[in-house]
Amino acid sequence: MSSLNTLCTRALLALACLLGMAPAGAANNDPVVLVHGFLGFGPDTYPGNGFLYWGGYRNIAARMQVYKGPHAVYTAGVGAISSNWDRAAELYAQIKGGCVDYGATHVARYGYPGQARQPTGKCWAADPNNNPHGYPLAFYPQWDAAHPVHLVGHSQGGTTIRALVQLLEYGSPDGDEGGGDLYRGGKRGWVKSVVTISAPHNGTTLRDAVLYVLPNLRSPLRDILDNRLAHWELAPDGAREFNRWAQTSPSVYWFSVGTLATVAGTWCCNGSDRVLAPVQSSQFQYPRDDMIPYFKLFAGETIAGTLGQPGMGSYTQSALGRVRIDSSWFASDGVVNTVSMRAPAGHPVRDYDGHAVKGSWNYLGTYEGYDHFDILNWPNTGPSADPVYDRICDIIFGL
Repeated sequence: MSSLNTLCTRALLALACLLGMAPAGAANNDPVVLVHGFLGFGPDTYPGNGFLYWGGYRNIAARMQVYKGPHAVYTAGVGAISSNWDRAAELYAQIKGGCVDYGATHVARYGYPGQARQPTGKCWAADPNNNPHGYPLAFYPQWDAAHPVHLVGHSQGGTTIRALVQLLEYGSPDGDEGGGDLYRGGKRGWVKSVVTISAPHNGTTLRDAVLYVLPNLRSPLRDILDNRLAHWELAPDGAREFNRWAQTSPSVYWFSVGTLATVAGTWCCNGSDRVLAPVQSSQFQYPRDDMIPYFKLFAGETIAGTLGQPGMGSYTQSALGRVRIDSSWFASDGVVNTVSMRAPAGHPVRDYDGHAVKGSWNYLGTYEGYDHFDILNWPNTGPSADPVYDRICDIIFGL
């Protein structure tokens, strides 16, 4: 966005805050915080080329700010490969202010080797007039039950938000974590709504199907990293554990969005990449021709370049004690199985009918033709995601 547009947007946001009112037709004008997914990045990570996680060479946050606005929309930057818990701790500090605290008991029990409980360089100032260290300013220091926020997460950003809501309301399951305010719980009502987009609520088979193609890469260190960083929670078995802890709070409006960029196999003319998969079976799923090329390698019946290694479009497993993966998991957006995006298994869910219900997932439907990054407007031949975010704005500001 140009500097002139940036100045105009900031002026509009300042005016909205001074007036203390929602735009005409809106029921609320609570701030929005966007949370990126696994291997994602914040808005200042690549300042040289202008590429944004939320929008590619466009800017989804800026669009949401002025859509029937003005609205306050912030873009967070959390750990690219961190666990949901650690990312939630970073998100809390960025919104409220203060220094990141991962929790004493949590770090001792689950932290990666050498992890600091309170890392340097991860602080945000709540008061611009009392900021001797020059920390970046917190998004919304007044955040509390009287000043709630809307949280929107893509991919692992969605499960990160779920961890944050759980910690806000119930605190750490291990009790005191060394005094960190987040872990005391009791913060019900701080989050008005949650929207998850292409989120792996029940994990993704990309992790199982791809990471185990070369079993000789297994090692004790990899086992530690898989279990203590995000990789484990992204797997169906790890997601099942996470879902037992991170509940669907009755005080929050929950929404989910699904994406789909594969098609069932046919003998011809189904819009799939026929160069990659010239011979197809109707039992399996294959990547659309307009899917981002790299993910086509893993999304189909087999992983390209392997000797018949099942891809996401045909991967199954039924080992005792593990999450059963059957044909309902074959459809995906190239990264996350579409069936996993609807809601955490065993949690309440309904199809959104224009009326939102608290304490239940309100599924906004499956956006066909959108791969995992089309929904972020990354450069590709896929459809524009602008209508998706316009719809999200209409819903959350109407609550």
